[in-house]
Amino acid sequence: MQEARYNPNLNILKAGASEMKGEECRLSNFVGAIALSDLVKTTLGPKGMDKILQSSTRSGSGVNVTNDGATILKSIAVDNPAAKILIDISKTQDDEVGDGTTSVCVLAGELLRQAEKLILIEQVHPQTIIDGWREALVIARTALEKSAVNNWSNQEKFRNDLINIASTTLSSKVVSMDKEHFANLAVDAVLRIGDLLVKEVNEGNRKRPRNLELISVMKKLGGTMHDSYLEEGFLLDKKIGVGQPRFMKDAKILVANTSMDTDKIKIFGARVKVDNMDAVVNIEKAEKEKMKAKVDKILAFGCNVFINRQLIYNYPEELFANNGVMAIEHADFDGIERLAFALGGEVVSQFDDTEGVKMGGAALIDEVMIGEDLVIRFSGVKGGRACTVVLRGSSQQLLDEAERSLRDALCIVASTVRDNRVVFGAGASEAFMAAAIMKAAKSARTVEDLQSAESRSFGKVKAMEAFAQALLQIPLIIGESAGMPAQYAHDLGELHMRELEKNPDGACRTGIDINKKCFFNTQEAGIIESFLSKSSSLEYAAEAAEMILRVDDIIRCAPRQRR
Repeated sequence: MQEARYNPNLNILKAGASEMKGEECRLSNFVGAIALSDLVKTTLGPKGMDKILQSSTRSGSGVNVTNDGATILKSIAVDNPAAKILIDISKTQDDEVGDGTTSVCVLAGELLRQAEKLILIEQVHPQTIIDGWREALVIARTALEKSAVNNWSNQEKFRNDLINIASTTLSSKVVSMDKEHFANLAVDAVLRIGDLLVKEVNEGNRKRPRNLELISVMKKLGGTMHDSYLEEGFLLDKKIGVGQPRFMKDAKILVANTSMDTDKIKIFGARVKVDNMDAVVNIEKAEKEKMKAKVDKILAFGCNVFINRQLIYNYPEELFANNGVMAIEHADFDGIERLAFALGGEVVSQFDDTEGVKMGGAALIDEVMIGEDLVIRFSGVKGGRACTVVLRGSSQQLLDEAERSLRDALCIVASTVRDNRVVFGAGASEAFMAAAIMKAAKSARTVEDLQSAESRSFGKVKAMEAFAQALLQIPLIIGESAGMPAQYAHDLGELHMRELEKNPDGACRTGIDINKKCFFNTQEAGIIESFLSKSSSLEYAAEAAEMILRVDDIIRCAPRQRR
């Protein structure tokens, strides 16, 4: 009776629910997280491979070719909870910094791979591993800060840093053949709003800034990637109404989201019956009067340009033309929100009160030809120095991937404007952090630890060494993507260890040259990355791996019953 009362296998869950405990639970988490990490790690580095994402539609239109980690992870559906955690941290990295989404997922997966070995082979307790990881994270962060360089005081060097950071980011993208051209586009666009970004930082906003929305990207088929350019003005891919001005100086702009037709009866199946045609004429007259009344309310604001998210019917369009007002219809919601922000106005939905409505403004509105299409250009906008990057290319898939690549470059350059420190790429930062951790772990070993493999401090040291090995997997994966042997990553770690012993206060900047298949000085080669991106990916990966490692029980709720 006593054994039955305390039976550990007693199921207290509702029928249909399941529970996974202990080693089975931990193994499931390890397998899911490592599998997701292995899925995206081949896209890491300048020689990373692409993935084809194909939707379930029968037509072939749902094909997406990309090596962007955030796009891949957002597009796949997973059932494993640990894999979902890695997807969440990748989204967080994308929201906060805009780049490093693949690195954070791969590093978290490698940490869990090392933890699996410690638990299954070395019999180290998960809490001991977590203690070692936390200490290793502090050491890695300190080493990364020591290796960082800040050239903000010298604007020429700082601009060169921004171009090098953008080039490093774009080197693994589809635009890598023209990375210098696109890096200059990204830097020129961000520096136009650079003082606005710094202002947001001073106000305490360290997240991705709203002012980055002043930079829009327009994709147009035709030409080559090198034909892409930066237009100093906000471009809107819409048409001006028939018979209306095609050119407007000192524009007073009202941005709205309203229906420009009559108020229809919104009851399904409703019908209106009339006795004669005169009643139909009266209905049409009443509809026109309602439309004219709304147009008169809009004109009362004193605007000479009206932009609406919804359709503008023929009669209101005619009324706007008669009053010399430029009307633009069907501006999509994302576009009209960005446009209102750039113009310094607000989106209006009702027109009864003309007081307190914030209207936008522009020095000049005209039409420009891009390829075979005519688009609207807003110059000298009231809200700030808005600009548009026009992308050209031979296919829609190429343009979509180029847009994702440019977005990453814009975000990483904006992050560097907010936090001016830079670190060195090509595996140099990871190898330096790993060397600092290995040095601390080596000094932490005592005679008692060597004699007793069961002591907690011994397991902690093992966990620190495992953290260092996980960091070294980043240069290993970068080298393997270029066909280099795994020995290069091991030799790079040894080189950084020797340099750190010779000069404890210095920072080794040697990385892997995947083109010449040798080691090189990343500072001289200009292979640099944003400190904010590197530190964020390091901390997010460690936090996610620790969260997964602490789990020892997975409870799945019973599925909802259909009735």
